[in-house]
Amino acid sequence: MEYSHRYPAYPTREVAAELEHHIDVHRQAYNYTLYEYEHVDADDIGSAYKHHYRLPNWKDEFPVFSEVNSKALQRTVTRFYQNLDGLSEQKQNGRKVGKLTWKSPREFQSMTFSQSGFELKNTSGRRATLWLSKIGDIKIRYHRDIPDEADIKEVTIKKETTGEWFVSFGLETDDADLPEKSDLDSLDARNSVGLDLGILNYIHTSDGKTVDWIDLEDEYKRLRREQRKLSRKEKGSNNYEKQRREVAKVKRHIKRKVLDYQHKITTWLVREYDAVFVEDLNVKGMLEQSHNARNKQDAAWRQFITLLEYKADLYGCHVKQVEPEGTTKECASCGVETAKPIWVREHSCPSCGFECDRDANAAMNVLQRGFSELGLGWPKSTPVETALPTDTHSVSAKRVVETGSLGA
Repeated sequence: MEYSHRYPAYPTREVAAELEHHIDVHRQAYNYTLYEYEHVDADDIGSAYKHHYRLPNWKDEFPVFSEVNSKALQRTVTRFYQNLDGLSEQKQNGRKVGKLTWKSPREFQSMTFSQSGFELKNTSGRRATLWLSKIGDIKIRYHRDIPDEADIKEVTIKKETTGEWFVSFGLETDDADLPEKSDLDSLDARNSVGLDLGILNYIHTSDGKTVDWIDLEDEYKRLRREQRKLSRKEKGSNNYEKQRREVAKVKRHIKRKVLDYQHKITTWLVREYDAVFVEDLNVKGMLEQSHNARNKQDAAWRQFITLLEYKADLYGCHVKQVEPEGTTKECASCGVETAKPIWVREHSCPSCGFECDRDANAAMNVLQRGFSELGLGWPKSTPVETALPTDTHSVSAKRVVETGSLGA
């Protein structure tokens, strides 16, 4: 299994200048890869593996490429071909795409060391040291340990638009070292949960719990204030650049706050349950709708689901996405569909008389669909039998933070 851990980095002024120089050399290597891809005989290129054989000639012709680590240089060439594959995949999916273009310094702010050229040292406390070939030592805030069973396959160092530095370790853990997942036959509604990704609440579970939305109002007030200041600066001036960084810092803070919250919620879920079922949402389509688009973007549902899926393997939990259409309309007790406008917050079935919270009903349907897609039929015991509007209770953000903090 492959995943990553990310840490803040604090290079000295001299090391930061060296990092910026190396990243710029890698940017030139990326652009030169694009040039050769478009102008060199296809028999000599066409894949990252073939293109790697051209690097010794690069160093003879352009000595600047000898100043950076050779494995990192290979990884930059591979990065170009990965972007090329991503573009081809989008085209095959019917999207209108252009072509890869040269990267400006603002667009290329990271480099990756693969297999060698790095060493993580002094990891006994909350601080650690990362050594990079031809650069030197960099202090990082080691806020969580890398698991003993994980191998570090690559290291990426990136400078954010805020001017801050971060290091990401690409980790690989053998499947044999991961916790065993419980047998599917042993699953029932007591150790499984369906999630409704909500509007009034962040999530609503099939066993009657809710987790509130993260409060970002103060952050957005500050963002609007900083953006107004930016609009009054002369573009290209030093004051404009300084204020642009302030805006970037606020945006970055919002993004981090959402991600941190999601880490803690997802860790809580995979620790609490043996199986988690979630709606397979069309997030892109949801964001294209005009109403409540900002809140949907803040929710970052696709990111939430991705975190759930990779943590499921780390904690031995089953995660399954199910078809979301009709989960709100269908009665979780009898299956009869009833149209509900968005402002109707209670489910009341005209056929069987079953009543509960609207989102709780949807979460129960997600749970039942999850069991069906796993080929298990209906859950052995379900919350539908006893659910009432009063069954819903809120899980405070504080509890989520405390429960999920160790795995965030």
